[in-house]
Amino acid sequence: MNIQELIRSKVIEAAESMFDVQLTSVEFQPTRKDFEGDVTVVIFPMLRQIKGNPVQIGQKIGNYLVSELEEIDTFNVIKGFLNLTISDSYYINFFNSVKGLPNYGRKELVDDRAVLVEYSSPNTNKPLHLGHIRNNLLGYSVAEILKANGRKVYKTQIINDRGIHICKSMLAWSKYGNGETPENSKIKGDKLAGKYYVMFDQKYKEEVANLVEQGIEKQEAEKIAPILNEAQAMLLKWESGDQDTVALWKKMNSWVYKGFDATYEALGVNFDKLYYESDTYLLGKDVVAEGLEKGVFFKKEDGSVWIDLTDEGLDEKIVLRADGTAVYMTQDIGTAIQRVKDFPDIDGMVYTVGNEQDYHFKVLFLILKKLGFAWAQHLYHLSYGMVDLPQGKMKSREGTVVDADDLMVQMENTAAQISEELGKLDAYSEEDKRSLYRTIGLGALKYYILKVDPKKRILFNPEESVDFQGNTGPFIQYTYARIQSILRKSQLNDIDFNLEFSSSLRLDTKEKELLKLLETYPLVIDMSGENLSPALLANYTYDLVKEFNSFYQQVPILGETDKEIRIFRIQLAKTVGEIIKASFLLLGIEVPSRM
Repeated sequence: MNIQELIRSKVIEAAESMFDVQLTSVEFQPTRKDFEGDVTVVIFPMLRQIKGNPVQIGQKIGNYLVSELEEIDTFNVIKGFLNLTISDSYYINFFNSVKGLPNYGRKELVDDRAVLVEYSSPNTNKPLHLGHIRNNLLGYSVAEILKANGRKVYKTQIINDRGIHICKSMLAWSKYGNGETPENSKIKGDKLAGKYYVMFDQKYKEEVANLVEQGIEKQEAEKIAPILNEAQAMLLKWESGDQDTVALWKKMNSWVYKGFDATYEALGVNFDKLYYESDTYLLGKDVVAEGLEKGVFFKKEDGSVWIDLTDEGLDEKIVLRADGTAVYMTQDIGTAIQRVKDFPDIDGMVYTVGNEQDYHFKVLFLILKKLGFAWAQHLYHLSYGMVDLPQGKMKSREGTVVDADDLMVQMENTAAQISEELGKLDAYSEEDKRSLYRTIGLGALKYYILKVDPKKRILFNPEESVDFQGNTGPFIQYTYARIQSILRKSQLNDIDFNLEFSSSLRLDTKEKELLKLLETYPLVIDMSGENLSPALLANYTYDLVKEFNSFYQQVPILGETDKEIRIFRIQLAKTVGEIIKASFLLLGIEVPSRM
């Protein structure tokens, strides 16, 4: 039980004993820097149940806590804020209990129920871009954070490998490719497919312009452009199983998959199972038929099937076209059900998809609930904002996207340039330098994206992210490396890391601030999982690093003459380093031992 839990139970006990009131909650906040104390109990919310002067109420509860909890030394009340000073001995005992624990902050597997996290889910007509990077980093990190909270997790994606957009790449390659392959062109397979997707759009625009010059209205020209009709005809051939079309589709998709795999490996993300839209696009029709019989859906005069969600504050939504073909909603209904068949222990799913699909997922989740699936109560849309660039919005068809591979290389090169300017790597081999640049560059990219609340848009500035000062990945990585340097200099063989420290040891203010942050680490992991927000963990890590650097600058560590205090501070530094490493691991970021 941490200090807040101890205090909460005693405040509730005090309210019942002195005011004959059963408090429903107790609100805490960190004590303001200009007041004495470590933890503050906010009295104002209690006034709904306890009538009286908030200062007097705070005084009474404060006296009760000091008498009942040896962990509280003193208190003061400022207006409606009860500021409590926690004893040094409490934090010493806390530190003795957690130092050296390999999995501090992580929970054991809580039960056998699993959660499935879907992320990435690209189209096979182009390479991954900056928007995919945010998606992948969020999905992967949320999956790791859920694991740290004791959940069994399956990571998955659905690859959008069929449809008119795929046929556009296929058609352009068959018309203009001249047998070009990733091998003979030395172009990565997903980039090669993307090249022909862009080429299709260029040819299409040329044809539309020619038709307009001939006097045809632009809207009509966009419908009758020959190359678009060819692509639509190719899609019909694919759907009918035409042998040559399917063979071309398989060949080009195989190029793309190899390209995706290379990008995922470089980015450091992985999956437990892949789903393909070509396998799932017919799923859901039978469920719609069953739902129609149960009255969940209704049929319109033209034969199309809909659901009426007006009572839920939404509108009517089509789930099957009049010609019996599926819409995306149909597929998503069927795919969700199929996943539970594939993984019977699934009790929830997290869909990592941009916020332009907010409405779609509200509807999907409501439909699955109305169909009677118990696990539908635990479906979550990890909705995130778009990633913008200083030069504007990305457009795949026009070839103006920021390619994921190119961005990772750019980040590595930027890290190299800044590191060389700082001039601290003279003793490194070229191979070690390149490895370090990659770690710093990727760390900068990942942290810059993950420190932002998922719901917010990001304006991504590569140069700003690779900064060794401020709230950045490299600043945190540098602090970790500094701690490792302290440990190397401390002659670890002479230090007993199993040493139990005396509860009578007096703490410096800076030591206490670090210990207070370390104690909240499990709570931060819990909140990050509950809110599906790696940003909470990222910014906690930055706060911890800021506090450590303040401690490092103001308190002697290796230069401390008292042996017990010196060993304590070295162990404290070591534990902070372990938490930095563990936190960054949950964010998918590596930390170097030297910088």
